[in-house]
Amino acid sequence: MTRQVYFVPAAETQVASVKKKTAVTTSWVSVDAKGQGTVLDVDKYAIMRRVQIHARDLRVLDPMLSYPSTVLGREKVIVLNLEHIKAIITAEEVLLRDPFDDNVIPIVAELKRRLPQEKNLTCQGLGEEEEEHPGLRNDINTGEESEFPFEFRALEVALEAICSFLDARTRELETDTYPALDELTSKISSRNLDHVRKLKSAMTRLTNRVQKVRDELEQLLDDDDDMADLYLSRKLAGACSPVSVSGAPNWYPSSPTIGSKISRTSRVSAVTVEEDNDVEELEMLLEAYFMQIDNTLNKLTTLREYIDDTEDYINIQLDNHRNQLIQLELFLSSGTVCLSIYSLVAAIFGMNIPYTWKEGHGYMFKWVVILTGLLCALTFTSIISYARHKGLIGS
Repeated sequence: MTRQVYFVPAAETQVASVKKKTAVTTSWVSVDAKGQGTVLDVDKYAIMRRVQIHARDLRVLDPMLSYPSTVLGREKVIVLNLEHIKAIITAEEVLLRDPFDDNVIPIVAELKRRLPQEKNLTCQGLGEEEEEHPGLRNDINTGEESEFPFEFRALEVALEAICSFLDARTRELETDTYPALDELTSKISSRNLDHVRKLKSAMTRLTNRVQKVRDELEQLLDDDDDMADLYLSRKLAGACSPVSVSGAPNWYPSSPTIGSKISRTSRVSAVTVEEDNDVEELEMLLEAYFMQIDNTLNKLTTLREYIDDTEDYINIQLDNHRNQLIQLELFLSSGTVCLSIYSLVAAIFGMNIPYTWKEGHGYMFKWVVILTGLLCALTFTSIISYARHKGLIGS
């Protein structure tokens, strides 16, 4: 049995590879610090090379995979997955996925409006000028501390957008739910019940989405290390700073004098104090939007409680109607028993059988009718009294 080998032309292989590559490309928009946006149609490998990110982190932004709301701080990027906002934030640009989505277009416009800001001197320019002006570095450091970092401005836009989006969805749900619940309390019908059921399902889904965003912000606020990982500009400035890891400048001699040792000690102490307090700015930012998303969650909680109260009220009404039906059934059953007794007496006296005691006792007919009626009434009253005593019917 011979094996047949088929050779595929190189041109066809290249065409197939091009088609395969085109099939996995996605649309991104890049917004830099000047507010200029550029639409990119690239694959995930180009994004990984562009921002130096791992595939597992980029997979978080895949809309085909159901990942919860996440804010990840990496060495050079911030991976942001908040509902429809799927972005990669670096110290110089923001990459936003699906820029032509209806919910993403306003975010891109807001980024272009709020990201432009006067940039400080670069590390290279600073190194060239500080030789002529020794006090220039201190002035620039003071300006950098007062300036809001680029990544935080982008993060603020994203948090504001997602909080406003969820709050708007909550207000729309409240506008639809409260009138529906009031209509249901006034008239219980299958249409109203089905409408409220759909609204309750939508509320449950929205509550889960809001809860995920709130939990992610709360987790960030509880961990200072995670918040420190989001300071991309500070890590970039530390990488291009002439100060080494130990905190000593590279231009100091190997055998410093006593004065230089004191200066180095004070500099290390300053760096330590800065590292201890370096998350305060981000913590204030996250707390503001945490309170906003927590307020949205409280609105949904209040709405759920209102729905639960309405359900309790509906159940009480249904129980009341059920008790009325039981009471009616009891009355009918008691009347049936009394009529059965009366029918029994009438059947006994109505038999066509000759008895000697029937002759000459015609006056007994009215007494039999009266006594039987009194017996039936007494039986009916006894049954009703017993049912009220047991609480089966209301008084």
